[in-house]
Amino acid sequence: MRGAGQRGRVRQGLEAAIASDWWTLEADALLTALGSSPCGLVPGEAGRRLAHRAVGPLDFEPEPGPWPLLMRQLSSPLVLILGLGAGISALLGQSVNAAMILLIVLVSALLTFSQEWRAHQVVATLRRRLALRVRVQRGGQTLMLPASALVPGDLMLLSAGQLVPADGRVLQAQHCRITQASLTGESQPVEKAPGVCAAQTPLARRSNCVHMGTVVRSGSAKAVVVQTGRATLLGQIGLSLAALPPPTEFARGMRQFEALLMRTMVAVVLLVMAVNHGLGRPALDSMLFAVALAVGLTPELLPAIVSITMSRGARALAHRGVMVRRLEAIEDLGGLDILCTDKTGTLTDDRIHVQGCVDLDRQPSQEVLRLAFLNASLQTGIANPIDEALRAQADGGTAWLAGMRKIDEIPYDFQRKRLSVLVCSGDEREPLMITKGSFDSVLSVCTGGDELARLHQPWFEQVSAQGLRVLALATRRCALEPHYGPEQERALELQGFVLLGDRLKPGMAAQLRALQALGIQTKMVSGDNRYICARVAQQIGLDPQALLTGPSMARMSDEALWAVAPRTDLFVEVDPQQKERIVRALQHAGHSVGFMGDGINDAPALHAADVGISADHAVDIARQSADIVMLTRRLDVLHEGVVLGRTTFANTLKYIGITTSANFGNMISMALVVPLLPWLPMQARQILLNNLLSDLPALTVSSDRVEPRLLQRAQRWDARRIRRFMMGFGLISTVFDLLTFALLWWAFKVDQAAFQTSWFMISLLTELAVMLVLRTRAPCWSEPPGFWLGLSTGTVALLVLALPFLGPVSQSLGLVPLPPSLMACGLALVLAYVVCTELCKRWIWQA
Repeated sequence: MRGAGQRGRVRQGLEAAIASDWWTLEADALLTALGSSPCGLVPGEAGRRLAHRAVGPLDFEPEPGPWPLLMRQLSSPLVLILGLGAGISALLGQSVNAAMILLIVLVSALLTFSQEWRAHQVVATLRRRLALRVRVQRGGQTLMLPASALVPGDLMLLSAGQLVPADGRVLQAQHCRITQASLTGESQPVEKAPGVCAAQTPLARRSNCVHMGTVVRSGSAKAVVVQTGRATLLGQIGLSLAALPPPTEFARGMRQFEALLMRTMVAVVLLVMAVNHGLGRPALDSMLFAVALAVGLTPELLPAIVSITMSRGARALAHRGVMVRRLEAIEDLGGLDILCTDKTGTLTDDRIHVQGCVDLDRQPSQEVLRLAFLNASLQTGIANPIDEALRAQADGGTAWLAGMRKIDEIPYDFQRKRLSVLVCSGDEREPLMITKGSFDSVLSVCTGGDELARLHQPWFEQVSAQGLRVLALATRRCALEPHYGPEQERALELQGFVLLGDRLKPGMAAQLRALQALGIQTKMVSGDNRYICARVAQQIGLDPQALLTGPSMARMSDEALWAVAPRTDLFVEVDPQQKERIVRALQHAGHSVGFMGDGINDAPALHAADVGISADHAVDIARQSADIVMLTRRLDVLHEGVVLGRTTFANTLKYIGITTSANFGNMISMALVVPLLPWLPMQARQILLNNLLSDLPALTVSSDRVEPRLLQRAQRWDARRIRRFMMGFGLISTVFDLLTFALLWWAFKVDQAAFQTSWFMISLLTELAVMLVLRTRAPCWSEPPGFWLGLSTGTVALLVLALPFLGPVSQSLGLVPLPPSLMACGLALVLAYVVCTELCKRWIWQA
């Protein structure tokens, strides 16, 4: 009972702390109210809070269950129309019609759902592997936990590059600067520190708070969690890192196209109902016919085709170790014509190798290695391969750390391009500042920096031209102070240089040539100096003379960059803002741009690119900004993704072209013939069955072969071509429809049942045959269809020919056996239609 009462008091205190202006409380008082301590929550208490949390976590990567996915398939306007038609049919005793409508809805929904769910299962496995994780202190121990496991009272340890996973109060901070643009709109990082803020302090000025969704740009901090998930400020104002991005160009074009067809469908249905009413036909038959006609006029499988093709692509990429965070990115990947990539880890090996440490006379120096090791081992900011390489290089590293006390550090940032740590050894009172950074940056804060630069510049250029990166190392004794900042990096004494190398990945030149064969131009975007980048460019086949430096770009207007960027292969010595500017300049020039990167400085460019590509070991903000996350940064996998994207796009356009032409032809035929006939050309249930059977092969279009020439360059949405395709082949279809009606009415003088059966069979056979003709621009016999498309088309064609002879089944559908002469004439019309379409195909496409 005592334990239960204590937990109740803790819960009341926690609720009071959360409800209060918690940025106004003293840190000790807040910890007490939250039932926490400077060592964090006891693990058992954290587990209880997680189990009883009323507000669930706001997932960065929402994973819908099977029911939401299935309901999404049943929530389209078309499905609602069909459901209404089924309900009316059932109420009026038309059980067969109702069953046919519901069968179409169910089959279409289940086919689409099965594809999406299979892709979801594969991708979800990778997604869980890449889920946001955070270091948490519980019971005095540091643990690495999923962000969804955080509870109020936890102590989270934040460092540069992380997304903040919860709202909290800063308890300790070391040069911690956080970007809060997602909440306040301010692009500049804000300094965070312990302390108390007044109750009226606006969000942007609460220097003692961190909030979910913001980004740690530099430094580190310890913060106690106050709010999690949907209770955070981010959750309350309705923002989410998982919010869908704006629709792509392809998605916008497809939605406009669907809207156009929907408007056409409504107009034609209303017209048909009005004509039937004017002819005095039964209202029920007219309404059911109009609903069935709506199904026939609408490309209802278009979302399914797109979803299936993209899901199949996502599943294929997932098996190759590529997680697609946004399905539409597969379409965008196929549209790329420029890939911007960093150098280290993509074009070169992930590992950095220390080639040597030299003094000012360029002689090997153990002292320079010792200083570099201390700097790399004692800094707590951004984890990076350079510091890992320095720690691995030093054999005596453990001995060098003995007796050393870290006093402070000045974290790395992308403007200064250097990092400093301050250490004392033994009884020393004045700390030693050890500064490591880029050649130019460190020399600029050394005594006699200009003279040193002139002295060492020729050697620096020579070493860089060999593909080695040069870091400068400098020191200074400082007075003991409570706080050190970048302004104290001055009057340093240069000690020497660290030489680093990263080897070119095997086969990289061949992989870039393979991308070039797809019409994709590769551009290197790097913060490294021009000499290293030029050497790497020469090795992989890029033009080392087509080079633009960051300082030169800074002096350019946007208009000048728009003209220069497409002709530039190497963007070097650039800062993070310039990377984004490069991407936008290329987009302004009419290119579809992919960007590959994994650092904090890559996040703006990843977000701006048409396709952002990152790696699983990237910092949180880079992974969350990317559309595609690769478990291995191999460009041959990216090559496969581009081919998949272009295959998806090509097969989607196949379905659009074939369906719209058939629908347009049927629309014209119905409009012309319905007023002239004493009965409807087909019963509603026959139209629905016709539509269902033609849809089955259409679903396999997603797996069809694609002509190699369509993979050699990016395809674009072309509404004019679609309209020309629709009208040209649609009118050919209408001509043969009218010939069929004339043959049945005047030549064979058939009755209603035979007329409807003949039209059912001929219209379906022509739609199946023309699918095989229009799937390629080449002669249909020279480009055989994919296995599943060919099999499904042949199977449905045989079923159509057999249906009138299936006894009870044919009777329930209103189908009757046809005389051999009528069957032969019908098949001859189908053959003539195929020949005419094949002959007109090249002319319509070239018009």
